[in-house]
Amino acid sequence: MKCPYCGEQDSKVVDSRHSEDGSSIRRRRECLLCGKRFTTYEIVESLPIVVVKRDGSRQSFDRNKILNGMLRACEKRPVSLAAMEGVVDDIEQYIQNSLEREVRSEEIGELVMDKLKQMDEVAYVRFASVYRSFTDVNSFMQELNKILAEK
Repeated sequence: MKCPYCGEQDSKVVDSRHSEDGSSIRRRRECLLCGKRFTTYEIVESLPIVVVKRDGSRQSFDRNKILNGMLRACEKRPVSLAAMEGVVDDIEQYIQNSLEREVRSEEIGELVMDKLKQMDEVAYVRFASVYRSFTDVNSFMQELNKILAEK
């Protein structure tokens, strides 16, 4: 790390502390040439994720869109906000770990539906009805029959 006072490249770490939320590390360093101390912060670099929509347009990944969709699907259901936020965290982590910088919105929707199916079947059906754009009662019934067949 380059010293901000003299420009020397060599320094030693005197003290390290985690931030309160655990997302960064604060390091106190001492320059080996001039002896002055300075602080650096170390954080995990997350690369931006681009979502490719059905119409081919692209936009930045927004975890709040997933959470809002889940909130609507889970309305008046016994699903806690913490559980929904955990699902969003899991999905975001899965996408980050895939190392793909672009992800299709359909893939995100499928991930949400898989998680909702495990959490609450009614919320799953609500989300699927909007996501899959059920146009009539028959397509809706087909999805319900799939759920019943899995039991």
